[in-house]
Amino acid sequence: MTSPFDLYEVVIGIECHVQLLTNTKLFSSAKNHYGDAPNTNVDILDIALPGTLPVLNEKAVDYALRLGFALGCQISHTSVFARKHYFYPDLPKGYQISQYDKPICGEGRLEIRVDDQIKTIGIERIHIEEDAGKNVHVEGGNVSFVDYNRAGTPLLEIVTKPDMRSAAEAMETFKTIRALVTFLEICDGNMQEGSLRADLNVSVRKKGSAVLGTRTETKNLNSVKFLGQAAEFEMRRQILEIEAGNTIAQETRLWDSNRKESRSLRSKEEAHDYRYLPDPDLLPLTLSDERLTRIKNGLPELPREKENRFRASLGLSPYDAAVLTSDREVANYFESALQTHNNAKGIANWIINDILRIVKVQNGEDASISDCSISANHVAQLVKLIDDKVISSKTAKSVFEEMLDDSNKDPLQIVEEKGWRVEKDEAVLTNAIAQVIAQFPNEVQKCKTGKTQLFGFLMGQVMKMTAGKVDAKEATALLQKTLDELP
Repeated sequence: MTSPFDLYEVVIGIECHVQLLTNTKLFSSAKNHYGDAPNTNVDILDIALPGTLPVLNEKAVDYALRLGFALGCQISHTSVFARKHYFYPDLPKGYQISQYDKPICGEGRLEIRVDDQIKTIGIERIHIEEDAGKNVHVEGGNVSFVDYNRAGTPLLEIVTKPDMRSAAEAMETFKTIRALVTFLEICDGNMQEGSLRADLNVSVRKKGSAVLGTRTETKNLNSVKFLGQAAEFEMRRQILEIEAGNTIAQETRLWDSNRKESRSLRSKEEAHDYRYLPDPDLLPLTLSDERLTRIKNGLPELPREKENRFRASLGLSPYDAAVLTSDREVANYFESALQTHNNAKGIANWIINDILRIVKVQNGEDASISDCSISANHVAQLVKLIDDKVISSKTAKSVFEEMLDDSNKDPLQIVEEKGWRVEKDEAVLTNAIAQVIAQFPNEVQKCKTGKTQLFGFLMGQVMKMTAGKVDAKEATALLQKTLDELP
């Protein structure tokens, strides 16, 4: 029986809010810094005292251009700031300075990789705007507070086209945007602090239909995981509503990460509800050709470019190169390790399979590699000890565990203290193999007569007898040679 979910396709777009790494706010000289005491980074303009006039932060404009060029957007030589009117306690002016019909960046494109396939997601626009303050609600109380430290923080809003057809594509789009803005060094990408957050637009329609369904917007998602969960939930909710004969309300929803469900917040506003009008205190933003050329020529190596270089120059697999370039700090960690020891594949394996795993286990799904106590230099030293046959691969795992316990010790120091150097005396290996053959004659005979899976058992006994201190490749070769020579 066909499931009703098989009859529909989901249509997803994302509005991604990127908080910029400027020293000061978008239109005032107040400090732009997260985590300070409430209402300490506030200028008279941020709280809309009469007579104040905004002054545009030039660095924010450069950052917008940097992102626009990276996404191949059409750059507007002239853009206009507008007032977006709505009334909420965290917006003291009664309007937000944003851009409406004349944004700084027009259409562009973003490439994502899903199931090893490249898909292009269209970019509708990128515009500059100021952030609002933050309402702080006291749990169980009947009072709320407002912190205006965030009011006026410069944001870029990236609006995608509705080109995503699954939660996986939406998650990958969010991850790819995060990688891009951190590589461009315009945002720290810290989702937990709200530096990067997304609004998720979801609708469903019958497969084969070209008509878009009624969309809902789930606000302020600050985790790739939550965004994926919200997309799946909303898709299923809408399909069930339609199948029950109900209509979908165009509304704004909030995601409850504890209950893993969204709830209705308010009916969705249209553009006319905000009464946009050009800001009379700000002249149109006009960009010179010289400025555009300078920004475009100054772009750093972008994630996809770095990924291609890792594959072509370092011989990494598509998967390894993609993982290592999915985050700027991971890429920097990897390249820093290469400065110590030039074995790209070996270092990549340890970072992907061990370092990133430990970081997530110890610090959560959205943790950064900067949270790892083991330095890139020590990872490279560990790989070099394996390559130089100072230790075996098995012993390296034990060394790694010791490094986790005491990150101040370098790998060689641990090896020397524990006496874990590979045994170089061939007589020790020869003697161990002889003992294993003597102890397990039945297994040896079965191995020689075709039960080759027993070779692994015999190898395990050799490694156990030598406490893993012999080179595995040499042990394998000598054991095979010894077995072949037996009658």
